[in-house]
Amino acid sequence: MSNDSSVGRVVRELRSLAETGSPGDQLPSTRSLVTRLQVSPVTVSQATASLVAAGVLTSVPGRGVFIAPRSTRHTHDFAWQSVTLGSQMLDVQPIRALQTDADPSVRNLNSGYISADLQPRRELMAAATRALRRPSGWSTAPPEGIHELRQLFAADLGTDTADVLITPGTQAALNSAFRSLASPGQTVLLEEPTYPGAIVAARAAGLQITPVPTDRDGLRPALLRSALAATGARVVLTQPAFANPTGHTLAATRRAEVLDAVAAAGAFLIEDDWARDLALDAPAPPPLFRDDRDGHVIYLRSLTKSASPSMRVGAVAARGPVRERLVDSRLAEDLFVPRPLQEIAIELLSSPAWPRHLRRLHAQLRGRRDALVSALHQQVPQITVDSVPQGGSHLWARVATSLSETELVAAAHAAGMVIGPGTQFHTGEVAGLQLRLSFGAAPQDELRAGAGLLARLLADG
Repeated sequence: MSNDSSVGRVVRELRSLAETGSPGDQLPSTRSLVTRLQVSPVTVSQATASLVAAGVLTSVPGRGVFIAPRSTRHTHDFAWQSVTLGSQMLDVQPIRALQTDADPSVRNLNSGYISADLQPRRELMAAATRALRRPSGWSTAPPEGIHELRQLFAADLGTDTADVLITPGTQAALNSAFRSLASPGQTVLLEEPTYPGAIVAARAAGLQITPVPTDRDGLRPALLRSALAATGARVVLTQPAFANPTGHTLAATRRAEVLDAVAAAGAFLIEDDWARDLALDAPAPPPLFRDDRDGHVIYLRSLTKSASPSMRVGAVAARGPVRERLVDSRLAEDLFVPRPLQEIAIELLSSPAWPRHLRRLHAQLRGRRDALVSALHQQVPQITVDSVPQGGSHLWARVATSLSETELVAAAHAAGMVIGPGTQFHTGEVAGLQLRLSFGAAPQDELRAGAGLLARLLADG
């Protein structure tokens, strides 16, 4: 059955419940609907959103979904829009699922962010208080970003302040980079597997994706050279430190080979250094940006993974004419990053509390990672973690089971747990069932309980 027909079936079921119920009645939970209707949580979410938009239902965060008052229901006919808009070209569901706050009763092993108890809430509030007392706190910010904040990122990267631009997080920076470096229809090379945000950004820019396989030593230089030659691609995206989802780090012996391949092709390499602040066992390797002298590497960095999802402040570093193109792109898209956020970032990064927070964060993440690895090893023989990451916040696991990915993900959700299906990290063919399990989003006892639940589900399957 197609996803469209499944959504339509759930819409009809929910509409029937709304028509037979009374305004204010609460609908069954997503978990119970998944079990009852034998569909995925995504399908239930899409059907619910459709009826909320139509005024049939109302959604109250943290409480649930309710039948809307009769007086608020709309009878407008929006069917004409389907004809005018045409088919949906962009599937953002993989990243939409990662941005939604999970039900507190649901065990979340699929978050892209650290859990609230690991975020420096007190430090952020103190930084915000100091920042908003600054006379310039609500003034316009330069398109490139506030000089003081650019200095902080530049000093950490080891480059000139002039090379650095401030962005509203890495996703926005990646969107700008793809649109600035390539035209619709051209090819971009992405690591395989890679994170859903990169896939969505490339497709939103109208680019054709060619996957380049990786192994436990990161991007494979020979395959990169072949892909560059075969496709004529002039843009490559890589995460050389603790890649999402695999956790792999580019081997020291491959760094020069990767840079040489990109330079020989006259291409740009976008270096997404997403986990620079999440090195758990030893300092992260130096950025590839430092080894590039001719402007091939464009460097991305963000605070969202180590501070808070809403601390949407990041940086791009680039040299040469491409820097001006990136500035123009950011200016065209949103003028500048809100000054209050930049001022808060300055106060946070300049405070002695920031390195203390990172030390606490590293210790907590190490403990959670080790707890999950141990629990999987002891309780779930069907799951194999080929390499334990030395940084980041995820494990990449292979699963031996007769269950399909859809069946396992739906069964987990019905039992109160969210896991990351491996297919959303691939653009090419997938060999076997894989999962991304996030250890940054739950405390150790929840991770152990999650491993136990997986053991039961796989034993039943």
